[in-house]
Amino acid sequence: MVTTINDNIVKWIEEHRNDDTTKLRLSCRKKEDALTYEFAIMQIECRKKASKKLHNTLQSPYFVFPTALSAEQCTSDDLAKFHSTLINAGETVLDMTAGLGIDAFHLAQKTKHVTAIDLNKTVAQALCTNAKVLNINNFTGINADSVEYLKNTTDHFDTIFIDPARRGDGGKRLFALSECQPNVVELLDLIKQHCNKLIVKVSPMLDATQVLRELPNTTDLYAIGTRQECKEIVAVVDFKTSKPSPTLHCVTINNETSDFSFTLDDETSATNSYGEICEGMYLFEPHPVVMKLQPFKLLSQQFNITKLHPHTHLYTSSQSINNFPGDCYKIERIYSFSSRIAKEVAKDYPHANIAVRNFILSADELRKKLKIKDNNNIRLYGATIVNENRLLIVTSKI
Repeated sequence: MVTTINDNIVKWIEEHRNDDTTKLRLSCRKKEDALTYEFAIMQIECRKKASKKLHNTLQSPYFVFPTALSAEQCTSDDLAKFHSTLINAGETVLDMTAGLGIDAFHLAQKTKHVTAIDLNKTVAQALCTNAKVLNINNFTGINADSVEYLKNTTDHFDTIFIDPARRGDGGKRLFALSECQPNVVELLDLIKQHCNKLIVKVSPMLDATQVLRELPNTTDLYAIGTRQECKEIVAVVDFKTSKPSPTLHCVTINNETSDFSFTLDDETSATNSYGEICEGMYLFEPHPVVMKLQPFKLLSQQFNITKLHPHTHLYTSSQSINNFPGDCYKIERIYSFSSRIAKEVAKDYPHANIAVRNFILSADELRKKLKIKDNNNIRLYGATIVNENRLLIVTSKI
C-alpha cells in the first residue's frame, strides 16, 4: 500500500481535485500504475471529506490519508488543539490509539516527545510519514497492540491519551466505556503504572455520570462541542491529585466566553426559579455541551434567570446576558398552542426555524402542522411552561 505522496501525485491531485472520482476511477482502471491512481483518488476523496475538520493540517499537500476510513474517524484540528491544552508543556505523552494522528501531532507541538501507537501497519507507517511532512521531530510512530506494548515496556509517561473504539462488531454503537476497545476501565491499574495522568476521549453518546463511575479518579470531565452539537466527552484522570468532587466543564469551541464549569455539588445545592414569560423578554437556550452535563438549576441561580418548566430547558430574563453558555433570542410573539392557532401563526410568520422543548410534537410534526418554511433569522419554539400550558414562542436572533 502506498503511504507517501511525491511531487507527481501532488500535481495530479491538484489537477483533478474537483473531478468526479467515480469517472476518474473508470478512466484510470486500465492504466499500468492503477494502484497509484487509486491511492491518489482516495486522497482527493479524503481531502474533500475532511477539509473542514482539518483546515490547518491539510495546508500541507503532502499529508497522506492511509485509508478511506481515516478521514471519517479522525478528530478535527479544533478539537485536537483543545486537547493539547489539557497537558503541560514539556511532557512526554503516549497516544495508545493514534489513528490518523491529528491529536498526537497537536500534542507534539507542546510536548517534549509523543509516542503514537496504531495496530494497523499502514496507518502506523502513515503516522511516521505525516510527522515528517508536518516537520514534527519529537515524534515516534509504532505499529503495535498498545495494550501489549504497555505490558512489555518499562517506559513511563507524564500523560497517556486514549480514544477507545466507539463501535463494536458490525458497526454497533457502544454506550458504556467498559464496552469500548481497548477497555480502559479494565486497564486502569496497568495504565496507572506507566503515567501520572490519563486523558480518555469518549463518545458524546455516553452518559457523563456513568463515565465518572467507571473512572473513579477523574478530576475533570469536559463536554466539548460546537453551537450545534456536543462532539465528545473527555475525562482527565490525574493519578497524582485527588479531588473531593470532579469539575465538569462545558466547552464550546471558538466561543470561549461562554464556557461554563461547575461541580455536581454545585448543581445539587442550587435552586431553580420560575417566572412569567412575556413578549419583549430575552430567551436563553443552553449550548449542546451544557445540555449534556445538565447544570440546569445552577444556570437559573448563577445568571439570575427564570426557567420555563422543570423539564423545559429554556430560560428567560428581562435583560440580555453576554456570557451565558448558550444562545440568546428576543421574544417577539407568544401564542397559546392549539389547532386553531396554526393558521394565524403561519400567516404572521410564514418562515421560521422550528425547535421544540418538552412539547407534545416533534419539530418535524410541528413544522408540518404549521405549514411554514425554514428561516434562520426567526426561531419558533414549541414549549411547555411551569403551569403546564403549551406555547409557541417566536424569537429573533440577538
